[in-house]
Amino acid sequence: MLRIALLSSFIMLPVFACAQDAVQTDGEKYKVIFENECVRVLDYKDKPGEVTHQHKHPAFVLYSLSSFKRSIALPDGKTLQRQFKEGDVMWSNSQTHIGTNNGETPTHVILVEMKSEIGVCASK
Repeated sequence: MLRIALLSSFIMLPVFACAQDAVQTDGEKYKVIFENECVRVLDYKDKPGEVTHQHKHPAFVLYSLSSFKRSIALPDGKTLQRQFKEGDVMWSNSQTHIGTNNGETPTHVILVEMKSEIGVCASK
């Protein structure tokens, strides 16, 4: 039984290792600008042609500070095409992805990642 548990852990290790925190995988692109027990706010910047490593985000709100195009590659093989204008706002459930700036302009966004149940934070 112990062998099966150890084997399962080793098999799943690459899956967990690939889906790391965005600040750890792409610290040159993601900067933490605020954090408390309820949210973490990230400033994200990249240039045309740049690609992130695979990383994960909890549920988040994205606010676009620039107009840009990008593709989002999901672990299941699907690729989403996204286009934002300055001032656009988007909600996303948690996700793991690789992002590629496939446009002609730099990306600049603010991400507000949720850290806990909304009721817990709303009652403070």
